[in-house]
This record gives sequence, C-alpha cells and structure tokens, in this order.
Amino acid sequence: MDAIVLLKDDHKTVEKLFKEFEKAGDGAYKKKRDIVDKIIDELVTHTYIEEEIFYPAAREGAPDTTDHILESVEEHHVVVWMLSELKEMDPRDERFDAKVTVLMENVRHHVEEEEEEWFPQVREAMGRNRLQEIGERMEKAKSQAPGDPLAVSSASA
Repeated sequence: MDAIVLLKDDHKTVEKLFKEFEKAGDGAYKKKRDIVDKIIDELVTHTYIEEEIFYPAAREGAPDTTDHILESVEEHHVVVWMLSELKEMDPRDERFDAKVTVLMENVRHHVEEEEEEWFPQVREAMGRNRLQEIGERMEKAKSQAPGDPLAVSSASA
C-alpha cells in the first residue's frame, strides 16, 4: 500500500472515532473511555510509523517539506502528552471531555496540514513506487508500535 494512502486511511479511522466520541452523550462514561482507548492506540501507532519511517523518508526524498515535518513532530509532541494524560484520566473527571476536544482540534489541524499542504509535495517528489515501498514498511512496523504514548520519539523532543 502507498504510504500516503495508508496515512490517510489512519486519519479516516481516527476521525470516525472522534465523531463517535462527539455523539456519545454526557453520561456515557464507559463508552467514552472505550473510544478514547481506541483513539490512543490508533494515534500512538500512527505517530510511531510516521516518525520512524515516513518522516525520515520524506525529508530525504522531498527536502522542501523539512519545515512541515519539523512542525509536525512538534504537533505530535503535544498530542502524545495529551494522550498520556487521557490514558490515566477518569472519564468522569470534569476536564476529560475538554481534553478530548482539544486533542481532536489539534489532530484535525495536523491532518489538514499534512493532507492539503505537504503530502502532495511528497507524492510528487517521491513517486508511486517509492511510496509503495515505504507503505509496506510502515504497515509491518505497526505491530512494533509502543503502547505508551510517551515511548514515541516526539514525546521527548
């Protein structure tokens, strides 16, 4: 699978979970906890494969995207710390929904920038065959992703 297609599929999966959370309702604490746990798993895995495989390949193959990549790593830094807080937070905590809302705003902004601003540059610079090769590596690496949000590279950046 093409690396950019794989990342966009991940984005769609997470957006579906965001929408589920938004529809869950005020008292749906168990449901919200379950959804947030899935969001954490998805985003940690996604962040891991981006930082370990996609970003380095994009920096090499599309050097004009370096500034976008550096900004993305900083956005990841904020997100993984929020994920680590949510992982331990009780959904009954009055700040839980607010924290998830801020997380969703951050991730949606990040996705928009990637998909609209610099993925097209990467696609043009790297070509289909290279992106398929990277995509295969990313797909395999998903199983190696850490469970802890703070174990991804950007957490300590």
